[in-house]
Amino acid sequence: MQPRRSLLALALAAAAIAGLPQGAAAQSSYKPEYKMSLVLGPAFPWGKGGEIWANLVRERTQGRINIKLYPGTALVQGDQTREFTALRQGVIDLAVGSTINWSPQVKQLNLFSLPFLMPDYAAVDALTQGEVGQQIFQAIERAGVLPLAWGENGYREISNSKRAIRTPEDLKGLKIRVVGSPLFLETFTALGANPTQMSWADAQPAMASGAVDGQENPISVYMAAKLYTVAQKYVTMWGYIADPLIFVVNKEVWNSWTPADREIVRQAAVDAGKEEIGIARKGMVEPGKPLLKEIAAQGVTVTELNPAEREAFVKATRPVYDKWKTAVGADLVNAAEKSIAARKP
Repeated sequence: MQPRRSLLALALAAAAIAGLPQGAAAQSSYKPEYKMSLVLGPAFPWGKGGEIWANLVRERTQGRINIKLYPGTALVQGDQTREFTALRQGVIDLAVGSTINWSPQVKQLNLFSLPFLMPDYAAVDALTQGEVGQQIFQAIERAGVLPLAWGENGYREISNSKRAIRTPEDLKGLKIRVVGSPLFLETFTALGANPTQMSWADAQPAMASGAVDGQENPISVYMAAKLYTVAQKYVTMWGYIADPLIFVVNKEVWNSWTPADREIVRQAAVDAGKEEIGIARKGMVEPGKPLLKEIAAQGVTVTELNPAEREAFVKATRPVYDKWKTAVGADLVNAAEKSIAARKP
């Protein structure tokens, strides 16, 4: 009798599974928790974008997909340049990542780090929301990770503890913390600075101790991290590069979800990206740039370059731009330049 009962139980179980909707059967393979990698936490626009995305997904899937945030690139021991590889390998399930940090694995992402390519926010939007953005998404997918939406870390401005920077000569000899990208090292070397590569976790103590003189980051990061408290008393608005963010998912994780849930995750990324871009630009796109007034109120000298002053930096870094145009891909850079020239303010 026992074997017959076992067979009956198996048959009933099979019938129960067969009776489930296709989506419900697939959902049985869902993880209890998905890991999202971020460089910065929700106190910054970057991390806030990840938090918004995770919350939207949780709400819209009625809890089927639960995402936990791991700021500080904790899943790769804080090494930002390893994040993309970890995504491809499945160590990380989702991320909101930087075009800068992922450029070693996807050369086309160096486009956004070409010095002085994008003169304003309309130029950034012309690239990310147009044909160039689609080409870059295709390159990311070919590299093994699925991109869903754009976000933004913002224009990277420069601060230091020594003096106001108005000309390339003002940068000479300054020790400036930069991210681990050869393009950044070459750009600052061309300006006569002494670029020093280090993680963001190491950068703030280094500024406080005077081990480095300055750094370059979006103003939203400068304020959220209160860099004026670590001797960064001079800020120059030079807008030399902007750093779009990209909302991505590991391909195997993506394929494990039902088509309906994939669409929910994609749309949530688009919605979160739009909201995050608004947060990143807050205080910089309104008349009078109120965020700059907040910085000045902390006793910081804020310098805004006029067109002639900015052009001196453009000229000084042009050899770097021309060299990297080939590395990024001349056709892609030409398409970007054309899109920017045709942009509408």
